[in-house]
Amino acid sequence: MINRPTELRPDRNQPTHPLGEIARHSDGTTSLRFERELAGSAKRAWRALTESEQLRHWMPCDIVGPREASAEVATPFWDEVIAKYGIEDTVLSGRIVTWDPPSTFAWEWDDELLTFRLEPNPAGTHLTLTVDLGDKSPEVHQVAAGYHMCLDQLCALVDTDDPPPFIDADPSPYETIYAALTE
Repeated sequence: MINRPTELRPDRNQPTHPLGEIARHSDGTTSLRFERELAGSAKRAWRALTESEQLRHWMPCDIVGPREASAEVATPFWDEVIAKYGIEDTVLSGRIVTWDPPSTFAWEWDDELLTFRLEPNPAGTHLTLTVDLGDKSPEVHQVAAGYHMCLDQLCALVDTDDPPPFIDADPSPYETIYAALTE
């Protein structure tokens, strides 16, 4: 497991959201764990995690299909994300594993399992995201950077309702930081 030091904001080298933890398991799989404190309520955070018009602000894809446990869903990338990154496989498969509003939302996105847990607290909501990556270890720094950037956007959405445009977010500074941690 890699410890979680204070992350430095790439634009100003100032402390900001903590880095995620990267765990390599004995069976060859890898998982990521991120924690964030959100100023908004768990209900507000739940909407941000599950509603298409909210996902557009922080996630590179939509979730299309019924919002219920065991539902098969499609996860099409947003058009601007496809254009920016030259994505060829524009719709991935998915399945909702856990649907327990407003506390736990878990879904399979292609070969990853994302589990979001929301816990209300006096200041708002504590968010924990666990991502089971399977055997993606060679590119784990890129995946970790992408989720870190997405969570930065999610925090801005829940806390301010005015996040910067998702398409302008750049994961590359985080890739450098996470690559240094995985060496």
